[in-house]
Amino acid sequence: MKLESPKTTINKSAQETFDFLSDVKNFEKLMPENISKFEVLEDDKFLFALKGMPEIVLKKKEAIAPHKIVLGAAGGKLDFSLTANITEITENESDVALVFEGEFNAMMAMMIKGPINKFIETLVGNMPAQV
Repeated sequence: MKLESPKTTINKSAQETFDFLSDVKNFEKLMPENISKFEVLEDDKFLFALKGMPEIVLKKKEAIAPHKIVLGAAGGKLDFSLTANITEITENESDVALVFEGEFNAMMAMMIKGPINKFIETLVGNMPAQV
C-alpha cells in the first residue's frame, strides 16, 4: 500500500526544512490535535499515540540532505515507512510531500487507509506554520 500526501510549500530553504524534519522531537509540533502521547526515545526514535489507536514507534532509517528523510516502524507487528520528499523551489522556499508505504493484507489495508491518509495530510498541513 502506498499513500501520498499533497505537496505543501514551506517558506524555508530545502536545507532548513530538512534540518527541522531531521530532529525527531519536532514531529510533536506536526501531530494532529487528537494525539494522546508523544515521547522521544532516542535521538532518532520517537513514540506517539493518537486517541483510540495503538502506540507507534518510528525511527529515522535514512537521511539524504537536503532532499529526503525516511522514518520506519521500529518494532511492532507492522512494517512500514514514512518518507518526506523535500524539493527546493527557490533559495527560501521548498515543497514537502509525505509518502507512506507498507505491506498489509487486504483487510488491514482497508481499515487503515483512511486514518493514515488523514494523518499524513495533517502532518504535511501543519508544516508551513511550524518549520
